[in-house]
Amino acid sequence: MKPGRAIVAVALFFWGAPLAAADGYATRQLRFKYAPGEKYRIVTEVDEDVLINGVLSHRSLILNKVAVETAEVKGGAGRLDCEFQMSESIQGRFNSFYLKESYRSQFWRDELGVFTIDPSYFMPVVRNVPRFLPGGVKPGDAWTGDAEEAHDFRRSYGIEKAFHFPVKVNYAYLRDEVKEGVKTAVLKVDFTIFHQVRYDGVPSGPVPVKITGISSQLFWWDIAAGQFLSYQEDFDFIFFLSNASTVEYRGRADGRLLKSPKLDRNKVADDINAIIKKDSIADAAVRKDRNGVTIVLENVQFPPNSPELMDAEKEKLSRIAGILKGFPERDFLVTGHTARVGEEQTSQSLSEQRAMAVADFLIAKGACKKTQVVTQGKGSREPAADNATEAGRKRNRRVEITILEN
Repeated sequence: MKPGRAIVAVALFFWGAPLAAADGYATRQLRFKYAPGEKYRIVTEVDEDVLINGVLSHRSLILNKVAVETAEVKGGAGRLDCEFQMSESIQGRFNSFYLKESYRSQFWRDELGVFTIDPSYFMPVVRNVPRFLPGGVKPGDAWTGDAEEAHDFRRSYGIEKAFHFPVKVNYAYLRDEVKEGVKTAVLKVDFTIFHQVRYDGVPSGPVPVKITGISSQLFWWDIAAGQFLSYQEDFDFIFFLSNASTVEYRGRADGRLLKSPKLDRNKVADDINAIIKKDSIADAAVRKDRNGVTIVLENVQFPPNSPELMDAEKEKLSRIAGILKGFPERDFLVTGHTARVGEEQTSQSLSEQRAMAVADFLIAKGACKKTQVVTQGKGSREPAADNATEAGRKRNRRVEITILEN
């Protein structure tokens, strides 16, 4: 897995009006604030070029989502339970994002932004940013703070443990600004990395031996809420490997924090069931689960070994799109399943492509924005019925669309 850069949403950012000078230059204490049970999500879209030995290898469009719950508050610090998802778009074929990696993480973060986290966790990538001063600050002030990056290099370089290196961060409080109706402190956050890596013993394959790079960020900090409102980053990092090769990641990330009202699972499930019954949507059912409310579409028809939707399925999905339009503040997860036919690797790839085909159709129908939906494939590993019978295989050829709680 490549070293993902940002952990935070996609939006069209715009400059707001500056606050009055008398208020704009008042000294204030910038702090993280926590409320027990609070839930929100952080969404970041990353546009990244990957260069191997200075030559462009490929361009990646990456969607990072973090579901956050404040599980406990103590002494002004919050214990955060998080689920991180990294998804990528296959350019030129599908418009939607497919889920590549997911992680669970738990950590404490205090009012100033300092983490207490077990080093075994791979996420979040960037820790202790932003980091505030114990005293007050005002526009024009600058300070520095220690931070850390952690990466998952298991797939890329065979490094099993989280890969850590320190970062010295420079902060500048630029101004106060009203953005999207919210009073914010605009912070410039920059750091430069030059890190030499030492290994115990001789690595079995190519591994990073030196990391250099720069990150330039802007945070719009919600002063009243004690959370960031939105975020931008330009980055350029080069990994020098032990086989004399280089891998460069450069690009831009745009992120924001989003909140949705609590999902009333019982009401949502009842309402959708009523629509399915009224509209006679065949082979459709609804269930409540830990992630939210899931619409299960069984016996979804595709041509053999193809992700192309058949006309009969498009008609059904058009009606499902109408249902999803009733949840504009929610994110969705589309999961593809296949009946067991042939090799599992083939079933897995087919389930992923079919999930993306369904998601693309829903996006085209205006059911959701591209950044609101993520797809995944389960192959034939989670059958709903016996694959030995045609009736069972029909149930197993299914797509599940989950309306997510957070």
